[in-house]
Amino acid sequence: MVVGEFTQETDLLIIGGGPGGYHAAFRAATHGIQTTIVESMPALGGVCLHRGCIPSKTYLAMAESLHTATIAKEMGIDFGKPKLDVDRIRGWKESVVKKLSGGLDMQAKKFKVEKVQGTARFEDAKNVSIETPDGANSHVKFKRCIICTGSRSIELKGVQIESPRVMNSRAALEMKDIPKTLLVLGGGYIGLELGQVYAAFGSQVTVVEMTAGLMPGVDRDLVRPLLKRFEQNFAQVCLETKVTGMKDVKNGVEVGFEGKNIPKTTRFDRVLVSVGRRPNSRDLQLEKAGVQVDERGFIKVDTGFKTTSSGKIYAIGDVIGNPMLAHKAMHEGLALADILAGKNEVFEPRAIPAVVFTDPAIAWAGVTEDEAKQKGLDIAIRKMPWSASGRAVAIGRTDGVTKIILEKSTQRVLGVGMTGPHVGEMISEGVLAIEMGAVAYDLTKMIHPHPTLSESIGEAAGLFAE
Repeated sequence: MVVGEFTQETDLLIIGGGPGGYHAAFRAATHGIQTTIVESMPALGGVCLHRGCIPSKTYLAMAESLHTATIAKEMGIDFGKPKLDVDRIRGWKESVVKKLSGGLDMQAKKFKVEKVQGTARFEDAKNVSIETPDGANSHVKFKRCIICTGSRSIELKGVQIESPRVMNSRAALEMKDIPKTLLVLGGGYIGLELGQVYAAFGSQVTVVEMTAGLMPGVDRDLVRPLLKRFEQNFAQVCLETKVTGMKDVKNGVEVGFEGKNIPKTTRFDRVLVSVGRRPNSRDLQLEKAGVQVDERGFIKVDTGFKTTSSGKIYAIGDVIGNPMLAHKAMHEGLALADILAGKNEVFEPRAIPAVVFTDPAIAWAGVTEDEAKQKGLDIAIRKMPWSASGRAVAIGRTDGVTKIILEKSTQRVLGVGMTGPHVGEMISEGVLAIEMGAVAYDLTKMIHPHPTLSESIGEAAGLFAE
């Protein structure tokens, strides 16, 4: 890691060391492009690795183990009451992050990508200043630049207070202790994933969402099995309700509410605010480089990720808009690196999969049922309930469903959705089907192993022939 005063030139400067940034850097380096990557944290990986995707999924795996033990008891195998060691739980999460970040450091050295720790700000369309951790200011002159600074949690302005008891997702993942009561503000996937983790570890969790349903944008029939689980996991789920204020009180936070479903209690040991994310574009001095943003702060780019700057400045990942997913940023980074190397490459996916790693999990790709109706598409839908799956019955997980959306006239696969354990691993078949323009017949005639959960995809497709 470069520290101290320095001035240098580079062919490609990448601002942000998250999934999009390091994928772009490593691919560019393989093309022989001199690459420098600037990251504010000591190690590469970004929010996803250090305080997002990886830590949360590590905790969720532990929560799933606890639920599996509950199912095992019903089967006749009793492990007894589990004992939680919070320090060891947190230590395991930290060891996972350390292993993966160490691997990225090795990759950077392998590809000869220069890393600079610091905060970059544009001076013009060809230069940035970098403030390093020791307070030094330095400058980098670049021929080309990729902005991939990601996003951060949104705060509830006028409502949220500064208090150690009020957490964002980053603080929640530090897991200093397990509160007896936890209020989760926001019914999106981040809040629900973390809420389920804390509930599994012993917290009484209350979820408050201002809209009429959890996980807006996801088809209701896919959310329904998860809602049944929440009835068991959570103390309360309060829809069409919002927070009006917070106040620190003795040993907790007093919260004011208004709406149709006011929580039974208004005092909580901890509050998790998870109401969305905003792009990290405010502090880059983008105006000095001629880079424009929209009304929400997302950087404007064309189909080749070029910004409005007169210089060769590009942007990828969360900072350019939805879907704000790590795997989307990764593929954007790879595509852009190829473009900068002169390759005939475009980023035109037919389907970007999404996964909510709750238990049961939800995964979908392509057109959702709601989107199809809004667009006026003539579709046909078939569902395979997991109660008819031999594998699901055997493992005690019949709380799932597989759903396929096809164009009625051609039976071409437009969308695939599923709810149940491990659907994040299964959705890739749906993505491939959409990308390849597969029809129901293709999925039906593809031989799926038996008994597996994945054969529900073929069986759902087979229902179109009936």
